Amino acid sequence: MSEALAIDVKGLTKSFGETRVVDDFDMQVPKGSIYGFLGPNGSGKTTTIRMMCGLLKPDSGGGTALGLDIIEESRTIKSRVGYMTQRFSLYGDLTVRENLTFMARLHALKNPKQIVADTLEEYDLGPRAHQLADTLSGGWKQRLALAAASMHNPGLLLLDEPTAGVDPKARRDFWDRIRGLARKGVTVLVSTHYMDEAAQCDYIAFIAYGKKLIDAPSADIPERVGLVTWRIEGKGLQPIYDELLNAEGVDQIARFGSALHVSGRDADALERTVCAYRGREGISVDLAKTGLEEAFIWLMAGSQDNFT
Repeated sequence: MSEALAIDVKGLTKSFGETRVVDDFDMQVPKGSIYGFLGPNGSGKTTTIRMMCGLLKPDSGGGTALGLDIIEESRTIKSRVGYMTQRFSLYGDLTVRENLTFMARLHALKNPKQIVADTLEEYDLGPRAHQLADTLSGGWKQRLALAAASMHNPGLLLLDEPTAGVDPKARRDFWDRIRGLARKGVTVLVSTHYMDEAAQCDYIAFIAYGKKLIDAPSADIPERVGLVTWRIEGKGLQPIYDELLNAEGVDQIARFGSALHVSGRDADALERTVCAYRGREGISVDLAKTGLEEAFIWLMAGSQDNFT
């Protein structure tokens, strides 16, 4: 394994019953990167991440995480991993300080009292140190969960749908903290199906029904997919939407408020089709940048559910 890689795995496969949840998965994750795993619910994202980090044994395949074998040295890897679950999993009937103290002792940290004090300060949790965890708002619960998952200085941090149900300000603050951890060398793996969350990642892997569809730097994903996108904006878009469904050069249409994002692989045919609407009153037609959401919709359209 290269020293520049935090994770290097090949051929990871996992089945539950008759369903193959992860199918022949390969991945290389650079150290200190934020890697997003994007896909619908039930697509195998969390199972894949857990196998990559030695938290779940694969049926076949293998590799390394933090330079350690994910099968033979999984116990050691686990001690170097921080895991933040989608649902708040700390103790609601304990205070903020008590939860952090429990986690410090669980990780057998030296001088736990000082580490807890430092963590309270770092995450601005001091004023809420004596507040029961169950009485915290969603954003503060999220902050406490991140503090608990990172207080032992893990080399890998796993985040499972980390910002579900929190307000925009709390979400922005959360990602500021994640980027700060990455700058310190922590490798962050994020399981999500939210586009705005995926956009925060350095790299993205699209996963659907157990298979990896594509993985690349976030900025390269739209180009890799090969779609050209035009934006049609104005009032009364439904008739245009209906007309474009089977029009030449149009492979998909997505509605974004008062605009349609019309995408296709045949750039010339698509341009001829959409530019025909430029003369309509109140309608603007402009070339747009293909985004992650258009890429995701396109990739998912060609995927087959592994439960059918």
